[in-house]
Amino acid sequence: MPSSPPLGRPRRALAAPLALSLLAALLATACAPLSTPTGAAAPTAPTVSAAAEKAPVATACPKDLAAIARCLSGQDSAGAYYLIAMPHSWNGHLVMHAHGGPTLGAPRAERAVEDLERWSIMARAGYAWAGSTFRQGGVEVRAAAEDTERLRQIFVQHVAQPQRTILHGQSWGASVAAKGAEMFTTTADGKRPYDAVLLTSGVLAGGTRSYDVRTDLRAIYQHLCNNHPRPTEPQYPLNIGLPQGAVMTQADLQARVNECLALNKPAAERTPEQQRKVQTLVNVLRIPATSIQSHLNWGTFHYRDVVQHRTGGASPFGNRGAQYQGSADDAALNAAVLRYRADPAAVARFAEDTDLTGRIPVPVLTVKGVDDPTAFVELDAYFKGTMERGGSGARLVQTFTQHAAHSYLSDPTYPTLMAALLRWVDAGEKPTPEGIARQCPAYEARFGKGCAFLPAYVPAPLDSRVAVRERP
Repeated sequence: MPSSPPLGRPRRALAAPLALSLLAALLATACAPLSTPTGAAAPTAPTVSAAAEKAPVATACPKDLAAIARCLSGQDSAGAYYLIAMPHSWNGHLVMHAHGGPTLGAPRAERAVEDLERWSIMARAGYAWAGSTFRQGGVEVRAAAEDTERLRQIFVQHVAQPQRTILHGQSWGASVAAKGAEMFTTTADGKRPYDAVLLTSGVLAGGTRSYDVRTDLRAIYQHLCNNHPRPTEPQYPLNIGLPQGAVMTQADLQARVNECLALNKPAAERTPEQQRKVQTLVNVLRIPATSIQSHLNWGTFHYRDVVQHRTGGASPFGNRGAQYQGSADDAALNAAVLRYRADPAAVARFAEDTDLTGRIPVPVLTVKGVDDPTAFVELDAYFKGTMERGGSGARLVQTFTQHAAHSYLSDPTYPTLMAALLRWVDAGEKPTPEGIARQCPAYEARFGKGCAFLPAYVPAPLDSRVAVRERP
């Protein structure tokens, strides 16, 4: 899922020297082999060779970190750009970052800079930080997990040997991190590559369930607006996103949405009919009006990426059997909405890449704002069940905060969670939500206000948020 700048911290334009130095770091050679745990499915992405990767090169750090860290950059042998930040006062621990999105299109070196700018809190708290752009855009979880592991090996080979390595996944990257923790459990010398996992604002129900709301949105939006596609345009199954050869852009789609819903206007300036349609989507799908456009973008352009590039032209998304509730006339809505059946082979293929097994052998800590408009809090309830079914339930602690944000919660939130994870790893002190809530205020003196943990919160099941449907 696309990540936007944290609230109150607008994204800055890249300095030209930094962008140029990253783009110039084209280090094409092979890399060390990646270890997959015994019994786990082999990665579907191309295998990597056994030769060592070249060393990263020095580059300028983002402005916020220039005084407290040195930065290194490069491009790995698979084509992914990466960026590393080493604080001058390094605490000895490494954060491996898996970014959200996923971004569509070719990887850009600037993406790693944007991620480090957003997550500068890690370096400011003393942690080394390393983030990959991933080798390609699009929804491919295993390949992204491989790219993250490859970067960890580059760090160990050429930068330093960390005392502890925490695998951090944000948004869609949380599924990448969780998948990587399942795939890579032992290094060539018999050690653990990752000591613990931190999953923030995560998309954690696997691709076959996390995206259901977008299928529902495409179908209900078309019923209400009938302009995606228009009646005068070639018709296609909405669950494929877009057909082959379609040239629609995000700006084109936004224009159609505003034509029907006027999301670019305050509610008071919409016509009664426009506001009625907006309210129907809000009530039935339980998403805020401000996130309709982004969810529709994903249900269009990311669906096209999945169907055309990941699942052989068939769609793994469906809404057959879903009964929608919350409109002015649910019977009429359910009778009118188009229905689509998920292709069984496409579902199996997509599940193999994106769904999780819950077999993670190290501590896992999650955090989610209870009003996250992008990755619903109920996804975490599903992930808890996944971990329990995979035999890792005792290695999971979930926390929740009183935030309505997705891309970034608050500065003190993350050092609090990192410290709790390290105490769990080093001293065997399994954290509790209550303990984490008590510990957070101590970090506000250094990192500013922002503690908002809700230790008693328990999310409802995912099926209570998203309509149940037939599945292959």
